[in-house]
Amino acid sequence: QVQLVESGGGLVRPGGSLRLSCAASGRTVYRMAWFRQAPGKEREFIAAINWNGDDVGYAASVKGRFAISRGDAQKFVYLEMNNVTPDDTGVYYCAGRLTSRPSDGFLYWGQGTQVTVSS
Repeated sequence: QVQLVESGGGLVRPGGSLRLSCAASGRTVYRMAWFRQAPGKEREFIAAINWNGDDVGYAASVKGRFAISRGDAQKFVYLEMNNVTPDDTGVYYCAGRLTSRPSDGFLYWGQGTQVTVSS
């Protein structure tokens, strides 16, 4: 089993920055990702990264503004959010996949952390 715990959410002004963290415990996670769910919208993919820090991917809406990274022996994944806009508001979830096969899906999820972008 895998346990994921997010932290770092909060209120940030438009144009500001925020760093989210996700701590993973249990089995080693091959690929970790961030998703977000805005009010009244479906959950959407934000960014993902493999265990060794390669194969990084971003949604078009955040590319160039957000950066995903892993640290501390692959037990943490971070999301650096820069130049945020009100459209970045939502609950941000950390997710993990144990294998290299995309078809296995992200089976492990954290409880989410709220990010609100507002002046």
